[in-house]
Order: sequence, then C-alpha cells, then structure tokens
Amino acid sequence: MTLTEQVAKNIIKKLFKGEDYRIEIVTLINAEFLQFAIDFFKKIVEAKLNNEEVTTDWYKSTFLNSELDKTDIAINSGLNMKTIGNMFNSTKKEVVIDASNEHYDSLYAAIKVLVDSEDDLDLTLTIKLKRVSVDLNVSESLIAINTLAVKRAALRGGLWSTAGKRVEKPLMQTMCKLYSVSEDNFKAEIKDIDLEQEFQREIDFYLVNNDKNYKCEVKLMGKGNPESADVVIARGSSVFIADKLSDTNKAQLDSLNVEWVELRDEIGFRRFKIVLENLEIPHRELNENDLDRKIDEIFDEIFI
Repeated sequence: MTLTEQVAKNIIKKLFKGEDYRIEIVTLINAEFLQFAIDFFKKIVEAKLNNEEVTTDWYKSTFLNSELDKTDIAINSGLNMKTIGNMFNSTKKEVVIDASNEHYDSLYAAIKVLVDSEDDLDLTLTIKLKRVSVDLNVSESLIAINTLAVKRAALRGGLWSTAGKRVEKPLMQTMCKLYSVSEDNFKAEIKDIDLEQEFQREIDFYLVNNDKNYKCEVKLMGKGNPESADVVIARGSSVFIADKLSDTNKAQLDSLNVEWVELRDEIGFRRFKIVLENLEIPHRELNENDLDRKIDEIFDEIFI
C-alpha cells in the first residue's frame, strides 16, 4: 500500500490553496479497494475454470497459503497486521500465519453456528466472468464479505495515517523554497523506513538558524482536535503546521511559544513568513505571480 507521488502533490497543492485535501485520500482508497475486490473475485473464477471445487477449505488453502505475503494472509483471514501485532507483540510471518489460520477456523465456526441457527437465511453470491459463473453459499459469501470489509478498513487506516507522513517533508520544502529559504536553513532527518508500507515512516524537519534547530511538526487534522498541544509537547516542536486549528488550539500553541500555520485559514500558508521572521530565518518576499508554475518547478526538484 503506497501513497502515490501524484496524490502527495495533489494534497500539497490543495493545502496551499486552502482547499480540503481529503477527497484525494478517499479517491485513492476507493481505487485500491476496487482493484483488490476485482482481483479477489478473479481468483475465485480462475479456480472454477481450473475445475477446482470452490469451498471454504479451498479458500483457506488458496488465500492463507504460506507463500503469500504475510499482510495478504492476515487480510484474507479477516485480520489486519496491527491487530496481530497488538495481540502477539510480533508481526513475524510465522506468527501471522498461525494467528490467521486460528482466526479463520474460529470465524468459519462462528459463521457455521449462525447459518445453522438461521434456518430461513438463504444467501448466494454469484460471480460471473467471461461466461463462467461461480456461486458461493452462505458461509462462503460471508467469509468473502468479511475479507472485503477488513481490506477496506485496513486501506482506510493505512492511507489516512500515511498521508501526513508522506506529505510532511515535501510540504515544508515547498514552503521554504517559495520563500527562498536557503538549503542551509532547513534540513530533514529520516528516522525510520517502513518497508512493509513502503513509505518514510518518520521524518523530523527542522528550520535552522546558525546553531539553532527548530523542529517542525505537520499535522493534517480536523478543527478542534485537542491533541495539537500534546503533539508539540511530546516531540519538542517549535513550529506546528496544521490543516485546521481552533481558537483553543492557537491559544495552546501561543502559550507554549510555538509558531504555527493554519493552512485552511484566510491567509493560509502565507503565515509561514511570520514564522520565518520570528525565528530570524533568512528569506525573501513571496512573489505570487504564476504560483502554480513555481510549485510545479519545486516539485520537479524535490520529488526525485
């Protein structure tokens, strides 16, 4: 699962225009989920074409196959990696396989009890592809539906979490370059790489003035979220960049002597100039002529 470069660019552009960026994430979730659903159902039809019996046992041997990626095994069993990690304090593949098989058996048993107790329940899920038709009975249909629901939830949680992390560095770089801040006056330190999710998991961005490093925190949060002050306290941030901030949020930050920018505010990202002035970071006046072109030119530099 990745937050594509183009989506990251679109999010940043919307933030600079004071527009809501969330439709970009929703669109990406929809696209990835629908592709997963199509591929999932295609595998079932392909089994039918190969004269295989499409049963719950077939599902288990096919979709919980130990040769699959561990994330796929977990999703196919009706779990996600975060849940397994919380349950077993590990997401090693052997742990995921054992947990997934145990959960699948438990899920199937629960579905069987439900089906047996609901005598009047009749559900058939029919999948058709190129004149080939596969019918799933009640138990098989519920397992398939549960898998799709878990995948959708995993995509939603992962992509929303990834958005801020993926956008933080290029957003800050773009603001700095728009105000002609020298590269000697800002830096980014990558703390960790999440190989499973394929994104830079944690990036600390700093504005620099001589020997002083001012840590910047980017939080794409909704208005009124009370955790803003908690974040800057916990991470020792000097600058806080947010999508929306309530008056209470701003008062909290002011009381902590933390510089802030509300991107959805009337002046939006332009308040970054005040931040630079207060921290005595050398910069130039923003020239807003053909701003979109300038942002695209900056993207060509930083997205490589």
